[in-house]
Amino acid sequence: MTERPKGGGAVGAVVGATYRLMAAPVRAVAAHGDVPRRLQDAAVDAVTTPAAERTLDELFAGPFPELVGRALAEHKVVQRVAAEALAHTEVTEELRRALESERTQQAVQELLASDAFRQLLDRAFSSPELRRALAEESSTVALEAADAVRRRAALADTRAERAPRRLFRRPARAATPTAYGGIVSRALALAIDALVVSVLFAVGAGLVGLVSSLVGHLRPQWLVGTLAGSGWLILLTVYFVGFWTTVGQTPGMRLLGVRVLARGAPPRLGRSLVRLVGLLLAIAPCFLGFVPALLDERRRGLHDFLAGTAVVYDDR
Repeated sequence: MTERPKGGGAVGAVVGATYRLMAAPVRAVAAHGDVPRRLQDAAVDAVTTPAAERTLDELFAGPFPELVGRALAEHKVVQRVAAEALAHTEVTEELRRALESERTQQAVQELLASDAFRQLLDRAFSSPELRRALAEESSTVALEAADAVRRRAALADTRAERAPRRLFRRPARAATPTAYGGIVSRALALAIDALVVSVLFAVGAGLVGLVSSLVGHLRPQWLVGTLAGSGWLILLTVYFVGFWTTVGQTPGMRLLGVRVLARGAPPRLGRSLVRLVGLLLAIAPCFLGFVPALLDERRRGLHDFLAGTAVVYDDR
């Protein structure tokens, strides 16, 4: 009987067992005589000495495993082995048969119908980590989309000014990016804000109509029109003046990355009210009040001139 390796360590035991396995053919051939057995025992004793164990420990503690892994990845050893295995018709056929067998399909159906699998899915989809990852991914996509819209709108701001400035013989806009928001960004922001105000007004009007239907419809018709117009004007004032005064930008302006400032700060209540009146005046004559924004160096419209404000890009 071959004696137990003297090293006593885990590495020595693994090496000794591996060597014995590899020496099995030699033992089968040399079934008689003590010389092969002695040579085998001597080799096992040699590789299981403390010095050999230390050498192996140092080898595996160093960069050797990383070098092996990097070499396997660079030369695509695993991919080549898998491709070579799949290239054989026998292997592919056996794999196909195994996947299409009734036992495999039955096992998959039993797994999907099992309570343990359902509990695993419930636990996975209800985990805070998954929800956090989905929320972060959604916010990242939304931010990237908003950033793309802002960049394209800023480029369109400069392009929209070229023809009017040539028509009125104004010098072309400087090549360096300007800090003032252009006509396209401001128009898109105004369109978004108008949509938001319209939705809010429609919801409010619907609620008022629902409540009034309980006690009968309002009469006369001119009173209904007056109340509707007053409600729309109040909502418009609260929306624009409120956002301009508090944070300097409406939700539409925030999406487009622009804000309104007066002397480096959000305009106060008086300026915001004057700016809203100027905005309505600029819109009334078919938006002609926005034409000065195409020619002015600070891209100011009629409402900006009246209120002493300017619209600037957030990132500049």
